[in-house]
Amino acid sequence: MRWCTFSREITTFDLGVRIPMSTSLPNLLATHRTLVMGVVNVTADSFSDGGRYLDRDAAIEHAMRLVDEGADILDIGGESTAPTSAGVDAEEESRRVVPIVEELAKRGAYLSVDTYKADVARRALDAGAQMINDVTAFRGDDDLINVVVSAGCDVCIMYAKDATPRTTRNQPVYRNVAAEIGAFLTNRADLALRRGIAHEKIVLDPGMGAFVSGEPEPSLEILARLDEFAALGYPVLVGASRKGFIGQVLDTPVSERLEGSLACASVAAWNGARIIRAHDVRETVRTVRMVDAIKRAR
Repeated sequence: MRWCTFSREITTFDLGVRIPMSTSLPNLLATHRTLVMGVVNVTADSFSDGGRYLDRDAAIEHAMRLVDEGADILDIGGESTAPTSAGVDAEEESRRVVPIVEELAKRGAYLSVDTYKADVARRALDAGAQMINDVTAFRGDDDLINVVVSAGCDVCIMYAKDATPRTTRNQPVYRNVAAEIGAFLTNRADLALRRGIAHEKIVLDPGMGAFVSGEPEPSLEILARLDEFAALGYPVLVGASRKGFIGQVLDTPVSERLEGSLACASVAAWNGARIIRAHDVRETVRTVRMVDAIKRAR
């Protein structure tokens, strides 16, 4: 385990260029390989690892481990969005997230913060975060878009069937899931552009699992048709890792969803995802590197 400033370099197989990890998102995307975003949940009730990294030192150690395993981006979250989770106010979320962002920023990490709250985003960006990952697509806090514009940071805009930051048991009926979610994301990206967020700062996430439906079929169809989302003209992020729809398909608990998560990562990378959000970083990095190599051979 390295406890020093990040010095890992990224090699692009096709261009032979070497750039430091603490680079900008456009430079990371310019490597033309699938990026991996490692999940750091600083929460008590996240569905996959709630409570394990609630302690600051444990979270930092975990984040460093993910970087050693090959994570390009770290996504720090201080509030669970699971249907049964409890809400967290901005003060508590900031208390969990900001000290970790401050420390990891010192070490050179490219940091995303998973929040919909303007106050949390503002503090995290001041502490060194470079991206805001908003599961509500600017519907959870009207002021968040102003914070993003003012900071000039990157933003991930995600589809969720509910306007609330917490998933519900609502079961929408989709006539054409890819077209409907694509239209939603286009609308929200257009809003971002009108408000002053630069095109190159925007990443789109079509959502996965309970954010889309309590049934597995919509998530599976999104993965199968991901090229339609890539065609919208923005980098696409996919976060299927350990999600409930994998458990439904394979009849497995959260602790036994690695193979299903890697299958989803493979299909997503093949169909045009530029960023894979994952809990199991080492395995995901190896998987998408192999997919990238096969794609280059076409």
